[in-house]
Amino acid sequence: MIEERFNLIDSPWIPIADVGRVSLKQIFSEPNYRALGGNPVQKIALTKLLLAIAQAASTPDDNDDWEALGTEGLAANCLVYLENKHDRFYLYGEKPFLQMPTIASAATQSIGAVLPEIATGNTTVLNTLQMETALSDADKALLIVQLMGFGLGGKKTDNSAVLSVGYAGKSNATGKSSTGKPGTALGFMGFLHNFLQGESLLQTLWLNILTHEQIKDLPYTNGLGVVPWEKMPEGEDCEIAKNLQNSLMGRLLPLSRFCLFNEIGLHYSEGITHLDYKFGMVDPSVAVNFSGNTSKVLWVDTERRPWRFLTALLGFMEANSGGFECYYVRQGLLRATETQISKVGLWSGGLRVSSNAGEQYVSGSDDFVESLTLMNCADLGKIWYSHLKQEMAELDQLAKIVYGATMSFFKDQKVEGKNQAAMASNLFWQLCERKYQDLVINCKDINQTKALRKDFSLFASKAYNSYCPKDTARQLDAWAKNMPNLSKYLKETQQPKAEA
Repeated sequence: MIEERFNLIDSPWIPIADVGRVSLKQIFSEPNYRALGGNPVQKIALTKLLLAIAQAASTPDDNDDWEALGTEGLAANCLVYLENKHDRFYLYGEKPFLQMPTIASAATQSIGAVLPEIATGNTTVLNTLQMETALSDADKALLIVQLMGFGLGGKKTDNSAVLSVGYAGKSNATGKSSTGKPGTALGFMGFLHNFLQGESLLQTLWLNILTHEQIKDLPYTNGLGVVPWEKMPEGEDCEIAKNLQNSLMGRLLPLSRFCLFNEIGLHYSEGITHLDYKFGMVDPSVAVNFSGNTSKVLWVDTERRPWRFLTALLGFMEANSGGFECYYVRQGLLRATETQISKVGLWSGGLRVSSNAGEQYVSGSDDFVESLTLMNCADLGKIWYSHLKQEMAELDQLAKIVYGATMSFFKDQKVEGKNQAAMASNLFWQLCERKYQDLVINCKDINQTKALRKDFSLFASKAYNSYCPKDTARQLDAWAKNMPNLSKYLKETQQPKAEA
């Protein structure tokens, strides 16, 4: 057994933007930390961990209790909680943080093998960032939190190690060990996670923490539940594991992997299996649509930046929308509009992954994505949403115009232009991102909308010109013939009527 050392409460390990690594105690002691650092998956995993601590230490009864709590009250309660649970946050020892000493029978896996960004086996190494390196204790602490929900599915889990007697969830139909299932927070292709973001990290946690009253309306039949480090499961199917499968704590820290660090790597096996969105269960940070015959979620799409999903995430502002809903976004925004908060951010991000024969990996166009959109709380509501929805629909139409014009340009020259048309459309959206934040803030103002439409029309022209050259006479004819007609878009700038 590795010597007991490195306590996550006292030792720095959490990346903070513009600061560096800090400890859990510093997180709740320093009100000026702006936001978490690291890649999007690390940000999601850490946000869930901090929210689990906040929920364990200070879950408000209702919205009035939440508002009275505030960021200062939340921070104070969390510091008291961490002091009382200090012995549960050692990375090593008899009770290693979020680890299972009884899983030592599982084969040892290298650290790099469980990190999606590291190239192992016969995977080609393209740059030094993909090379496996020794991890510090701080890196290992971050890794164990990440693995609880974001372990890649596949053969890297040693599923011959089963802790619950008679449990068949790690076996296939023939009785042999099955491949590991994707982590609960990852899913098949990579869930898009969403959190409200405040002016500080503490305000972010305060904005997202759920009340007992809100939790009653969510599909977690066991309610809040017990945070894992207070009572770790004995196996994959014990009573504690079953409680986690049906509680909010089990979605924040699902323990999808049973792990134990050793001197050369970690023992690694599949942990608790949770129901997914098809069965009505979903993380509070994931957007799901239960209205149809088949439930749907928002996946990470590297061809579509997360900010483009904003109108889908805010569909609850529209009467009888029956669309996607993210518990954190809906519950948090409804509360924020009733407080003195002037501006709130919506952060969305995740990791796109591929799968083949049960093996998950990051390859080709797969990548991390994230975006942050700021909104004025005073503007939020049906009228603002209808304006934003119309403008986004117009941008979608512009993208189609750019795509069609580029296709026609190459068709007139007897050349296949599908790839160029797709790249032109993608360039248009990349350029739109420069002004999208302005659109969100100012879409209710007719004069601002007119000015912004001029900018977006210029982006459409630039995207077309970038992929449709006019160097020869033949190209010039095709270019002039198929130039995007944006006059209707520029002329019909008007405010939509508010819903009755």
